[in-house]
Amino acid sequence: MKILLVEDEPSVASMMLKGLTEKGYSVSVAPDGNLALQMALDGQYQLFIIDVMLPGMNGIELCRTLRQKGMETPVLMLTALGTTENIVAGLDSGADDYVVKPFRFAELEARIRSLLRRSMPDLTTPAEMLVAGDLEMNLDAKSVQRSGRDITLTATEYRLLECLLRNQNRVLSRVELLEKVWGVDFNMGTNVVDVYINYLRKKIDKDFDTKLLQTVVGMGYMIKEA
Repeated sequence: MKILLVEDEPSVASMMLKGLTEKGYSVSVAPDGNLALQMALDGQYQLFIIDVMLPGMNGIELCRTLRQKGMETPVLMLTALGTTENIVAGLDSGADDYVVKPFRFAELEARIRSLLRRSMPDLTTPAEMLVAGDLEMNLDAKSVQRSGRDITLTATEYRLLECLLRNQNRVLSRVELLEKVWGVDFNMGTNVVDVYINYLRKKIDKDFDTKLLQTVVGMGYMIKEA
């Protein structure tokens, strides 16, 4: 597996390079956002690990630019800024997961494994479509429609909706959604689930009479066909 590590602190980059190489990964390192963008466009990587605070183009701008150029490679963001606002900003830019410095290498490795599993096709799932009423998710095209109308979702919103659709008519707690959508050991004190549920509700329910995304007070959320 090839990883592009974008980190401007030499000590951190050296530590991560050594640890990941020992785990069998092939790692390239870029010290700034501009060089990283060129390397990402020129190379074939299975994962990007991007620090938020970078000289030149910062990590959020880099991630957003990669997504705008159509790159779907998983992105793991690194930052010393662990507030909900910063987490949401990173995820909104197209990142798939978020690790706050300082972190344990075992946690980083677990998140890497989780992201790589998500990016691989799930061959055990025979269905190409997930459907709830007039809402359709095409798993091959990674597209969503409701009543024939295209709905544009971020990578995180897509994963959240997919999780809810795969568990249709079942209430999922915030803790379950954090584990299933954002990965292991996510900060359980964050309100990021509620934030993204609101984002998703505005896109799939706001302009439609039938509301599919239901809140079960004190329990969690579910997709339920009326």
